[in-house]
Amino acid sequence: MTPYAAYCKAKIANKRLPELEDIILTSPWFSYLYAEVIIQDRWIEAEDVIMNDPRYSYYYAVNIIKGKLPEKMHNTMILHAIKNLNDFHVKEYFEYIK
Repeated sequence: MTPYAAYCKAKIANKRLPELEDIILTSPWFSYLYAEVIIQDRWIEAEDVIMNDPRYSYYYAVNIIKGKLPEKMHNTMILHAIKNLNDFHVKEYFEYIK
């Protein structure tokens, strides 16, 4: 089963499906969506996955955390900034937390 299929099953069920969460955790995008749409709160188990993608880290900060990311995720955004200062989502994140 793909992360997309696992997320869709949870969305149709409109509830957490713990038996599918390991599959969802293989994708930063679907981990973020699962946190936003299904859990509707911080999903600590997914943060190590989400932080690998600056786009979804930014969305997580804005829509889930509603502020500065937890320290490990924030530090990863700094590393993303060092690697690619022109990344739109990295710039938006740092503007957002000012």
